[in-house]
Amino acid sequence: MPQLSRPESGLFLILLAASLFGFWRRFDKVWRVIRQSKKDPDFRLQPLGRRTADFIWEVMLQGKVISQRPLPGVAHAWVFWGFCVFALITINHFAEGVGFGFLKRDGIFGPFYFGFAAIFAIAVAVSISGLAFRRYVIRPKWLGPLSKESGIIALLIFLLMGTYLATLVHGWEHSRLLWWAHTLTILVFLPLVPHTKHLHLLLSPATVFFKRDTFSKIPPLAGDEDFGLDTGKDITDLISLQAFTCVECGRCTEHCPAANTGKVLNPKEIALGVRGYLNEFGPASDQPLLGVHLSQEAVFQCTTCGSCEYQCPVGVQHLPMIIGLRRGAVNTGKWEDDYGTKLFLNLERNGNSLGFSANERDKFIEKQEFPIFDGTQEYCLWLGCMGGYDPQGREIIASLARILRGLNITFGVLRKERCTGDPARRLGNDLAFGELAESNLETLRASQVKKIISICPHCVRTISTDWGEYGAAPPIEHHSEFLARHLDRLPERTGAGEKIVYHDPCYLGRYRNVYDEPREVVRKFGSLTEPARSRERSFCCGAGGGLAFLGEEKGKRVSAERAEELVATGASVVAAACPFCNTMFRDALAGVSATPPRLLDIAQIAAASFAPEKTVRE
Repeated sequence: MPQLSRPESGLFLILLAASLFGFWRRFDKVWRVIRQSKKDPDFRLQPLGRRTADFIWEVMLQGKVISQRPLPGVAHAWVFWGFCVFALITINHFAEGVGFGFLKRDGIFGPFYFGFAAIFAIAVAVSISGLAFRRYVIRPKWLGPLSKESGIIALLIFLLMGTYLATLVHGWEHSRLLWWAHTLTILVFLPLVPHTKHLHLLLSPATVFFKRDTFSKIPPLAGDEDFGLDTGKDITDLISLQAFTCVECGRCTEHCPAANTGKVLNPKEIALGVRGYLNEFGPASDQPLLGVHLSQEAVFQCTTCGSCEYQCPVGVQHLPMIIGLRRGAVNTGKWEDDYGTKLFLNLERNGNSLGFSANERDKFIEKQEFPIFDGTQEYCLWLGCMGGYDPQGREIIASLARILRGLNITFGVLRKERCTGDPARRLGNDLAFGELAESNLETLRASQVKKIISICPHCVRTISTDWGEYGAAPPIEHHSEFLARHLDRLPERTGAGEKIVYHDPCYLGRYRNVYDEPREVVRKFGSLTEPARSRERSFCCGAGGGLAFLGEEKGKRVSAERAEELVATGASVVAAACPFCNTMFRDALAGVSATPPRLLDIAQIAAASFAPEKTVRE
């Protein structure tokens, strides 16, 4: 490096102080907002092992960034790794400004590290150029409107790498011009970070490490005065941290079924809306959250499919925010919707989301000659609303019962069974959900149920996870897990089998991480093919989050969007593993094709291999 004169060192220190002041002035404001937000009552630091593993994979290895968008993900990863490597280079550079540089260009470690950093400098320069080209030339719509700040930051990063590499050219090591060019670039870059979306460089490691410990976790309300996210006072420190961390990359928007079908909801704008509210009103405000910065209409268009949360590379968990905002609107009476009111009344008066009398369920049980669970059978077969009242859902239940009987596995159904409360839970009605959960838990205890099997991923999630606030439920499994475990006992298929496309239900895949089991069942009885979006990237059917009961959608139907992908595979059968997916695709497939494929649940596919049972009593 060049030997700076005392006036130059003095000037450097003044500029460094000004840069740090500009950085801290904004960062301190953000940090104070986070610290002044209400403590998250549900936060637990344990399990540290999982948090550490997530931190290593998502932050240090940039695993999620690369796996979900490989090419731009690798470019972003090189920039991140380059910043890590350049931390020591920058500290040394500042130390050189006052004559205390510790990395020497002679010896062993100094030349090695300068050369090592040069490799990353080249990779960062190439990567940031590629990212800028993508942002300003290719311009994916998910990234949103063009931003000057992104271009300025990209240019500064490129200049940082360029001025560093230039100092490695023989004869330029002691160039004052290069040293000052590199220094000024750093000092301009530093205060820009907390004023832009690039604040995620500082916050995202903490956000990833401290995020909620399970996927799409709905935190319990803290006491009688907690109604959800109603005003600024309800925003917790965890939500504030995540709101300020959002990098606006648009991955959540790209995979959101609402955003893809012409609706108001954009999950990115939920996080940014909370940020905008905090910037304007702060975390101690009594101003309602739904209004200027956040749209009630958008909040109630969410299917809770979890794609946004799964895709986010910086640890933002959108669903607790969205469901929290729903809670705030429903529990305070600010959400007025005729369909929602009807649903809640059905749950309260009839104990099911479809509004049928319990006598209809009793008639179905009697017709199918299902035994009543008395504590001696191995499984309690949970019918659920769809299995107990919906005609297609009943066919799926009958098929599963046929399989259980064929395998000589004993089961019974509850004499009285109410909705698990899933739609009330996702729509934010905690009172209705709590009453249903407590009632069902009491019934299960009284019936001495030890194991439950269900055809509905929504029931499985609600019973296994959400009921935990009110007591421990018996272990429950989805029928795809059961069928896969007993696959070798199922009869072999005859013939080549049909071409079958399998649709991943959101609440079975992203929520429960069950992907292979239903595919194993499909492969046993047919030729499996995959739609354009499958497994973790599966596109929602549109029923979740209570939306199956809220009337006609705005824009294109989510089910139609997905049905087009399923039909495009050319499969003769669409295999589902959720009665809600089944009911959504029933009309959607016919609406997108003159000769639609048959729609079957995996239980129906597997049951067809068994010999016909005696005709049930009419």
